[in-house]
Amino acid sequence: MKISRSTGYALVAVGYIAQNYQDGAVLAARVSKEYGIPLEYLLKILQQLVRANVLRSKRGPRGGFFLAHDAKDITMLQIIEAVDGPMMSHLHLAEQTHSADFALKMEGVCKVATDEVRKIYDAAKLSKMLEE
Repeated sequence: MKISRSTGYALVAVGYIAQNYQDGAVLAARVSKEYGIPLEYLLKILQQLVRANVLRSKRGPRGGFFLAHDAKDITMLQIIEAVDGPMMSHLHLAEQTHSADFALKMEGVCKVATDEVRKIYDAAKLSKMLEE
């Protein structure tokens, strides 16, 4: 499994926003400057997180981004899937091999592995990542 650069930026941005939004909405430019993320790229990622209801945004002079829910209700899986889409195995080995036994077994292993990874990310709450 590979986590994309976009997802890495999303995880960093959500963590930063979670740590800093109590003082008001966090500007994307602040996150961009703090971590050296290209601003336009970051804005696209943040909008994906807004569409996925992980973040909320507010326009205007006091605008920026803040969490859509309490940090204890946001998981790493939600952040990852907001950017990269649903985490699932995309193998079609059985179809490709006309349902050869080895291919069915390999697909089974991949499905189990993907399900386990999803469980781990789903159990990883943002609030736990913020604890010191």
